[in-house]
Amino acid sequence: MITEIEQRVYDTLNDLQISYHRFEHEPVFTMEDLDKVGIGEAMHCKNLFTRNRKGDEHYLIVMGSSKRVDLKSLSEQIGCTSLSFASEERLFKYLGLKAGAVSPFGLLNDLNKSVKVLIDRDLVGMKSLCMHPNVNTATIEISYNDVERFLSWSQHEVRYIKI
Repeated sequence: MITEIEQRVYDTLNDLQISYHRFEHEPVFTMEDLDKVGIGEAMHCKNLFTRNRKGDEHYLIVMGSSKRVDLKSLSEQIGCTSLSFASEERLFKYLGLKAGAVSPFGLLNDLNKSVKVLIDRDLVGMKSLCMHPNVNTATIEISYNDVERFLSWSQHEVRYIKI
């Protein structure tokens, strides 16, 4: 069953004439859970929601599923105070999402453009990516170029990083 929050993603993608392939599955909360479900051939994205020390800057980190991020090194790379994972309350406040469903499509809920997007350079130019459509009971496969189109449309600040 497609929820309202998920349908909003599809409506936006359809309005932007962005094609995608949807896979429905049992709820997944970790990359290991997603691996067990075995969806799609494309690179699965890990999406992390973080904040700076003061809590006045928020970042959505998008990277390949097999990578691990060193938040200390990343904070130095982007020139901000130390980064830490944001609370579930902040995740809901800024992206309207629950843990396990973090996705760039959550930017649909960030009307104030408060969240900055950090994309691992290794994703740039990939044929397609897999990510959640704001719920953890589905995954969509979408071309990298179309992810870029969505991000451009959202008007959020995007930076490319090396993880």
